Amino acid sequence: MLRSLDLTGPAGRLEALVNEGAPDAAYAALVCHPHPLGGGTMHNKVVYHAMKVMSDPEWGLRWPVLRFNFRGTERSQGVHDGRAESEDVLAALDWLENEYKRPIVVAGFSFGAAMALKACCGLSKNRDVRAVAALGLPTEADGHHYRYPFLATCNLPKLFLSGDLDEFAPAPQLAQVAASASEPKRLLTIQGADHFFNGHLEPMQQALSFWLREQVQ
Repeated sequence: MLRSLDLTGPAGRLEALVNEGAPDAAYAALVCHPHPLGGGTMHNKVVYHAMKVMSDPEWGLRWPVLRFNFRGTERSQGVHDGRAESEDVLAALDWLENEYKRPIVVAGFSFGAAMALKACCGLSKNRDVRAVAALGLPTEADGHHYRYPFLATCNLPKLFLSGDLDEFAPAPQLAQVAASASEPKRLLTIQGADHFFNGHLEPMQQALSFWLREQVQ
């Protein structure tokens, strides 16, 4: 069942959707969308397909999964910042913990992956996050270089999952980012896939599903 709701974010109301999953699910999940200035919303196809892995019965996990629009995106209040969106992630985590009272797995795509990692590894101290999946994590985009120094002290299980033709994360750069991260971690690349996993969404889902199952065994 799909439910529409509003979250209380630090910059105002955040538009959100939750796929309810199974009532007895062991985990809840959050998926964060790509850059809003590039048209990214919670309806992005990579975000949607990642949500399906976590929530749909065919993949076996059946978790409740929350998606939301970052500040300034569609019906969400506030103005795009580029960094403060990590605080929107914390607000979403707070809602999930209060609503479902179970451990949380977080995934993000592109800008959403950067904000998810910053929130879960750099800011969040008291939230029950068990693992973070970074899909298409950017290392450079539009002249901006993304750096993730907090990964060196992040002990959460981390997945770095990208296409080997990702134009915003050249494979050698992403390998350096993954190498800088503390264990446990996994770097997986989808052969022939670009940043948006065009034509390779199912292999992305399979890789994500395999890793998630490892984390919850």
